Parts: sequence; structure tokens; C-alpha cells
Amino acid sequence: MALYAWRGRNNRGEAVSGEIDAMTEGGVADQLVAIGVAPIYIAPTVAKKEEGDGESFLQRMNRKPVVVDDLLLFSRQMYTLNKAGVPILRAFAGLQASASKPAMVDLFKDIRSSLDQGRELSASIARHQELFGAFYVSMIRVGEMTGKLTEVFLRLTEHMEFERDVRERIKQALRYPTFVMIAMAVAIIILNIFVIPVFAKVFAGFHTELPIITRGLLGFSAWMIAWWPLLLAGAFGGAMLVRGYVRTPEGRYRWDSRKLKLPIVGEIILKATLARFARSFALSSQAGVPLVQGLTVVAQTVDNAYIGSRIEQMRDGIERGESISRCAAATGVFTPVVLQMINVGEETGELDNLLFEIADMYERDTDYAIKGLSASIEPILLAVIGALVLLLALGVFLPLWNMGQAAMGKGGG
Repeated sequence: MALYAWRGRNNRGEAVSGEIDAMTEGGVADQLVAIGVAPIYIAPTVAKKEEGDGESFLQRMNRKPVVVDDLLLFSRQMYTLNKAGVPILRAFAGLQASASKPAMVDLFKDIRSSLDQGRELSASIARHQELFGAFYVSMIRVGEMTGKLTEVFLRLTEHMEFERDVRERIKQALRYPTFVMIAMAVAIIILNIFVIPVFAKVFAGFHTELPIITRGLLGFSAWMIAWWPLLLAGAFGGAMLVRGYVRTPEGRYRWDSRKLKLPIVGEIILKATLARFARSFALSSQAGVPLVQGLTVVAQTVDNAYIGSRIEQMRDGIERGESISRCAAATGVFTPVVLQMINVGEETGELDNLLFEIADMYERDTDYAIKGLSASIEPILLAVIGALVLLLALGVFLPLWNMGQAAMGKGGG
């Protein structure tokens, strides 16, 4: 791809100029016509891009990546542009011109270049599947095949908004417990490194046997001070090993299975995952995707290997000719109410609508559970903090209390 300088006139007859990346001069002309400019002069530039537009190393390091909010805004804008009847090339030209994030500008530029070479929109977006995901690409492909691209962008926008809202609510609910746990960890480290060693010197002058709690605290503090380099190395190495194991197919499957059984948060993760499944399945079914193909894509979008394997189990059962309700019941992850709704939807031919109802139901349950998450975790945190404070108080002040009792003549002996 080369950089071309151009001059032309816009719809009002005004002289305009600029530079565009394209494969050929014809590609430049097509892009200019798409944005309403009549080209007059087009010629390749030499080395100007490297001198003026090249990014420094610091700029490349500080470049912000494409995030979910950027893709959500892109989907919403594409829905509006498609609804207004704006051609695809002109739509991407406008999006590229209005984008403020360099990473999004590069993304739109690459998609435009791919479209200019004759590829379909789904194929152009599939070049960046690591950003959009398999479900997004499949839905765009179905929208092109069925002529419902505008509706697909609307549904994708709603789907991504739900995903973002669930993540934000979970982060908000876990923010307070996370800060408390971090503060507790920092307090324990400070006490063991700076405070307890001072008391250890004081207790050494007692020349008496210390309570078992105090001996335990002093021993733990001495061990932590002596072995802290190995503790840090062990913690870092353990974290890397766990991370590497979780990235393997077997490790991911086991971890995703255990997440669903965690106290308090396991039920929330399960409901949010099933809500994602129901909405994705409903979107693909409503768009006309065959059941087997739709379930294959949906299994990749639930972001849980355990639930994904159960969805693939449903797909295999449907391929063998079994009903959707029977295959769903065999997975063992749906509630009886949901199974009944799937059965009714299958019998009445209203499966799409009932799947959306199931998604709404799971979303309401998830929202209600997230709102009570902080209230559920707070008593546990208070109990842990109370136990630590009691342990420290007994370990530090009990010897002082015994010494005071002995000084007043109330001690033993």
C-alpha cells in the first residue's frame, strides 16, 4: 500500500487536497468519489509519510489499544449509517475521518483498503477477528447474506451493551472488597516487617515463656523477614505457572468449571454466562443462522470453556436429530423454568422470542445478585478483619498484660 497526494473539488465546488493510503490510483479515486470529492490530480508521494506521519517509539508505547467501548461505538455508528442508506465505503471514510484514537484510524483504514480490493465487509472484519470475535464476524456474514445488516448491527450493539454493563456492575461490586483485601495484605506485611520485630526485642527482655499466640506471631515474622526474596519469587513463579496452566485447554476447562462453584460469585457467573448464551443464540437464530452452525459460534462466545462444552454437547445432540429441549436438559446447567420455556418455544415456533425472554430473565437475576454482592461479602470481610485484629491483639498485648500482672504481685510464683 502506498501514500498518494490528491487534489479535487467537493460537492460545493471548493478546492480540497490531502493524502490517502491505497493500492492504486484507481483506489484513491474510488475513495474520493465515495466521500463526495471529484479528483483532479492524484500522484504518489515519496518518503513524506515516514518523515511527517511516523510515530516515535514513545508514541507507539503509549498508543491506546482498541477496547470494547470503541467497538460498541463503531457498531452503533454503523447501524445509524446503514439505516440512513450511506454506502459502506463512504461510511468507513467518515468514521476514519472522525476517529480520534490512532488504533481505530488504522483499523478503519485497513477495513477500507480490504473493501476497496473487493472483499465483503465480513471478510474485511474477519482480518481483525482477535478484536471483534467469531460471533461478531458470523453475525455480519449472516447480515450480508440475508440483507439484514442494519438489524444485525442494532442487535450487536444491544448485545455488546449488555456485556459491558455486566462487567462494569461486577467490577463495581467487587471494588470495595478488593480494596479491603489489599489493605489487609499491606497491613500484615507492615506489621510483620516493622512492628512485630520491635515487640520481639521487648519480649526478649522478659526472660519468660511467651504465650503460644505470641510465639507464633514472632516466628511467622522472623520467617517472613528471612525468606522474603524466596516468597516473592515463589509468588511470582506460582502466578506464572497458574496463568500458563489456565491458558491450556484442560486448565481453562477446569478453572471455568470451578468458577461456577465458587461461593457467592459462582451463581452470578453462571447466570451471566447463560444470559450471554441465550441472547447470542436468539440473535443467531433470529438472523437465520442454522441451529448447528449457530450453536458452534455461540459456544465460542460464552467465554466459559465448561459452558461452551455443554453447548457443543447440545449441538451434537441436535445433529443426531434430537429436540432442542431434550439436548438442553441433558447439559444439566439450565433451570426447570428455562427448560420449560425452551420446550414451549420449540413447540410453538417462537423459540427466538422465548430465548430473548430467557436472556432477560437471567439478566434480571444477574443484576439482582450483583446488587447484593457487596452485602454478601461484607460480613465475611468483617469476620476476617475481626479475627486478624483479635489475633494481633492477643499476641502483642497478652505478654504485656502478664508482665503488668507480675509487677503488681498478681502473677504466679
